[in-house]
Amino acid sequence: MAERERKIARPYGGVFVARTQVLDSSQVGRAMTRIAHEVVERNHGIEDVILIGLQTGGVALADRIAEELKRIENADVAVGSLDVALYRDDIGLRPVLPEAVTNIPGDITDKIVVLVDDVLYTGRTIRAALDALNDFGRPRAVQLAVMVDRGHRELPIRPDYVGKNLPTRRDELVNVTVDGVELGEMFKDHLDEGADQ
Repeated sequence: MAERERKIARPYGGVFVARTQVLDSSQVGRAMTRIAHEVVERNHGIEDVILIGLQTGGVALADRIAEELKRIENADVAVGSLDVALYRDDIGLRPVLPEAVTNIPGDITDKIVVLVDDVLYTGRTIRAALDALNDFGRPRAVQLAVMVDRGHRELPIRPDYVGKNLPTRRDELVNVTVDGVELGEMFKDHLDEGADQ
């Protein structure tokens, strides 16, 4: 889980406590390699492919997939980042922190955009990303790569590339980094409470 999401997770702050490690760094690496191969196979190469990592959790994963694509295809793929905070449909229901960088690498019109995110949950972040992409052009196709699909979809969104399907309870949280995937819960940070007294 990205630092920004930790800060705004209910009850609006807390400490993530891992209960179990689902994937270690080598397994995350193998998942990235598999996703990269699937991107190449599905798109018959990477000539028109652009990777866009969703801030903040998908950016490092997009960079890793780009490294794998370069190794496989011996060619660079454009990589960008997208902050969808101001496109979300839950503005007013939770704090909005548009503090991350959006960097779209050139014109995306007629390109194949692969959105990359760490965790797919309700699908609302991806809906916001699709809205945001419209401000930058009209891609030929938009595909979705996620490290973890945890279920609980509220919108008809399905990933094209998945590192791990991980059914979870709604009260559980998934923490994804290039070093591993952990499943746990968020606990209120009691140190913050003491600071208010």
